[in-house]
Amino acid sequence: MAVKIKLKRLGKIRSPHYRIIVADSRTRRDGRAIEEIGLYHPVQNPSRIEVDSERVQYWLGVGAQPTEPVAAILKVTGDWQKFKGLPAPEPMKVAEPKADKKVLFEAAAKDSGDEPKGEAITPKAKKADKKTDEGDKADSSASSESTEA
Repeated sequence: MAVKIKLKRLGKIRSPHYRIIVADSRTRRDGRAIEEIGLYHPVQNPSRIEVDSERVQYWLGVGAQPTEPVAAILKVTGDWQKFKGLPAPEPMKVAEPKADKKVLFEAAAKDSGDEPKGEAITPKAKKADKKTDEGDKADSSASSESTEA
């Protein structure tokens, strides 16, 4: 049985996520897998690549052939060089951890102090205008009742 290491596509339209799988070469792209050995999320910046190096080395050792995209991923992670006995590549880029929103909010609150800096942007509605509008409606409804009688 010819075994391939290939990508299984998941995700919605225009937001692909892949799993790196080991499968029979005759199965379709998203078909049944023998084993899942990693993840690849190309949309994230930098791309998220997680590979179980031990399982990759096993499957390459027993003769599984990686497809071209998987071979490129294995070269980035250094698993292909490890299998071939070549020197390892430079380390992968890792996404910087995001700052906690609560800490950012507290820092902004300290900077601004406890006092408001200016007036409200939208002016308050005038109550006199509302009262005249209600009075006009009451007058028109009263006049319509007298004409009906």
